[in-house]
Order: sequence, then structure tokens, then C-alpha cells
Amino acid sequence: MKRVAYIFCLFLMVLSSVFAKDSDREFRGVWIATVDNINWPSKQGLSIEDQKKEFIDILDEIKSLNMNAVIMQVRPTADRFYGKVTKEPWSKYITGEIGKNPGYDPLEFFIEEAHKRNLEFHAWFNPYRITLKKNEEIAKDHIARKNPEWVIQYDGKLYYDPGNPKAREFTENVIVDVVKNYNIDGVHMDDYFYPYPVLDKNKKVVPFGDDKTYKLYGKDLSREDWRRKNTDTFVRELSKKIKKEKPYVKFGISPFGVWRNNDKDPTGSATRAGAENYDTLYADTRNWIKNEWIDYIVPQIYWDFNLKVAQYDILVDWWINEVKDSNVNLYVGHAAYKIDTTKAWKNEKELIEQIKYNRKTKAVQGSVFFGFDKIQKNSLNIKDNLRKEVYQNQALPPRTPWIDEIPPKPVTNLSGKITKDGILLTWDDPANNYSDYYAIYRSTNKDFEGVSSEYILGTVKRKYGLKYLDKTVEKGKSYYYKVSPVDKVHNEGEVKAKVFFKK
Repeated sequence: MKRVAYIFCLFLMVLSSVFAKDSDREFRGVWIATVDNINWPSKQGLSIEDQKKEFIDILDEIKSLNMNAVIMQVRPTADRFYGKVTKEPWSKYITGEIGKNPGYDPLEFFIEEAHKRNLEFHAWFNPYRITLKKNEEIAKDHIARKNPEWVIQYDGKLYYDPGNPKAREFTENVIVDVVKNYNIDGVHMDDYFYPYPVLDKNKKVVPFGDDKTYKLYGKDLSREDWRRKNTDTFVRELSKKIKKEKPYVKFGISPFGVWRNNDKDPTGSATRAGAENYDTLYADTRNWIKNEWIDYIVPQIYWDFNLKVAQYDILVDWWINEVKDSNVNLYVGHAAYKIDTTKAWKNEKELIEQIKYNRKTKAVQGSVFFGFDKIQKNSLNIKDNLRKEVYQNQALPPRTPWIDEIPPKPVTNLSGKITKDGILLTWDDPANNYSDYYAIYRSTNKDFEGVSSEYILGTVKRKYGLKYLDKTVEKGKSYYYKVSPVDKVHNEGEVKAKVFFKK
């Protein structure tokens, strides 16, 4: 950029306490799947440099779309993408060989690069799946081999038994060890607890072989209620362990989009889905919300507005009612992977209209997209439509006041100077202020008072310095800036200073 001549003047002005409105907040996340190399790395055995470049390209794309979170799969099949927790083998999806050290710590790298862009990083774990495909080999020293009583084979695939307390506790402790050793912002799981049912050649459900553990631990419960209790126990225990270790780490789950059809339960949704959380996967999502064991829930509402058996808006409204008056944030999981497939998804505005529908109420506080490759490829102009119609501005993620609601103190000594690359803002912030990052606001209107998303110029992590370079200034314009501190759970501090640059 050419150097622009400005007359610089700086003034400080005390404002009334101004906070970003919650209506301006929105969780905008993307799932990055590593299982079977769906999203990253593109194939097994890439060089470290190529692996890192692919991930950086993904993050840059996410940031360019004004999104603010990445949900990265770090334990897809009882394996690992991290070096500091060694109870399970390195994932073959990195190097192509089970147990082979990739030569660096991928999770450490993921977190560092996400935080450089001030993207929230949620570590995504699969709790029970050991193998993805039939008759797949596992490492010779795998803990599942050492504890065969923990394992159930189902349809030729291996799973930790959710009804075995030791297997369940092992998974909990693996996840908590990651929380302990890495600077993650959230722990995330999707819909895989008990496996989806498999049908035999006669179209009958193949039983999941947990007879032995049911006899040991089922007591007076039906098998179905016992299985739901096992899933509840896992969610409850894991939640307690996460919060004991790091209270600010958010815990979220993304279940299948239907809890129960209302032909089975009148309080269920007006749907006729072929699978249900409660009856098929033994996951009573209602109970998790009611007991507030989780901080957020992301139902996978992977259907369109016109699919009568599972209609998008009907399901969104049902989930809104479920989280009403609870300390659980509701985000919606969207089927970006379906773009340009069926007739409904050949409508390039289907996903955009879903986001707009979510915004009709404050109860839906964001979106998460599965099928990031479709967004990267701009299938049916989805990338362009996101930028132009719904993600024109940046947004801070929603708050979680039940974790903490005390904002950081204001920054001080806000100042700036002209450089050859733009306007460099600097400020001071006490070391004990608990600021995690800063939101920088800009307007050409000297009277701008709010700190709403329409004015967000950018955000920057505290660890990368108390400064921000605005490279987008134009000759002949005046700019007004504000900077506010924000903590790990997105409580935003008061703005008490404004910087003014005039030509």
C-alpha cells in the first residue's frame, strides 16, 4: 500500500460502560474431519511441510469467511493426533502407519495456528470407536488388545464397550489428559456413542453384543434404559472432570438431529426420522440439557426445508424449546456436504436461508458446517453467498455466563501511529487482567458509540502482543478506533478510549 499522508491526532474520551450486545454474537464453526482423511491431511504420508500448509490453508479460508471457530478431530479411532498423551497409538491417518511418530505434535500446531488467527479451537473426540472398517488391524500394543474385556466387535468393527466402567473411565481420562496438557478452548463429541444399528440380510437389526456387561451392571433396568444410563454417566463424569481441570474449557456435543419422533413420545419432534437419539443411539440429549452437563449442543439438522419426514424449521423450533431457560447454548449443525447433490440442495440458497432462519430468534446462537471441502471449492457459490449475505462482518462468539461473567478491565494508553503499511494501534493491559484477546472496532463516523459486529475490524490474541496493524486504510478518509479486552469465555470489557486519525 502506498504511504498516505495523514495529520494524526489522538484523543482519549471516557465513555459510559459499553458492551457488545449478545444479539451481535454468533458461533461460526467448521468441523475438520481427520478420520479416513476426509478433510485433513488430504492423504496419508504427506511431508510435515505439506501437512502444515494444508492446515494453514484451511484456517485462512475459515478466517476469510469471518468464521470464528474450528472443531478438529483429534481422536477419530482410539488413536491420537497429539504427543503429550500417549495411552493410545499415533493415528495412521497422519503417516499411513499405525503408531508411527509424525515428527511433530499436530495438536500443538493446530492450536497455535488457530490462535494466531484468534479462532477458537475445539478438540473433537470419538469416545468408543476403535476401528472404522471391517476386520481392520489395530496396533499390537494397543490397550484394547491388553484389555479384551473392554471391547465389543460389531459388524466386523471394534468398539470400547460403553457399559464397561473401566473402558468408559479410560476414555474420560484420555480426554481430560488432553485438556490438562493443551490450551484447547473446548472438548467436542459428535453423535457416535452406541453405534448406529446394522441390518442383517433379512433387514433385521443385528444385536450389539453387550450381554455380559448387561448381566454384570444392568441391575433392574431394561437394556435400553441401562444403555442410556451408561451414556448419561459418561457425559456427566466427563463434564465434571473437564470443569475440575479447567473450568473455562467448554464442553459440547453434536448429536443426531432428532431426539425422538412424536409418534413415540408426544414431546418429541413432528418428524418421522429413521433413527433417533433416544431409541437408536441411547443418547438422551434432553437429559444432558436439563442437567446442564454440557455448555453447548449442536444438533445435526442435516435436512432441508421441504423434507417432510425431518423438516429443517420444525427441528430447529423443537431444539429451541429444549434449551429454553437452560445454561446450554444452541448452535445448529448444517449439511454443507449435501450442497449440489439432491434437488433441494441444488438450490444455492438452501444453506443461506437456514442461517437466516436461525437468526429469527436469539435462541439459536450460531452454526457449524460439516463438509468444508464443499465450501473450499465454492460449490454452488456457497463461499460467495456466505460472505455476501450472512457473514459480511466478523462476530465475537457467544458468552457462557454460567462459567464466568466478570469482564476484564479496560485497556489503557490506547495510541497509534502512521507506518508505511497502515495505522498501527498499541495499548497497555495489566498482566493480571485475564484478557485473552482484544476486539478492535473502527468507523469513519466520529460519533460511533456502540461496539457491535458491524464495526469489528479484527481481533488479536494477547499472547501475540498488544498491537494491531490496520492495513486497509484509504487516502482521504478519517478513522475512529476502539479496543476492548475479552476473556476466554468472551466476556467483553468496557471501552474507555478512542483513537482518531484525520487527513
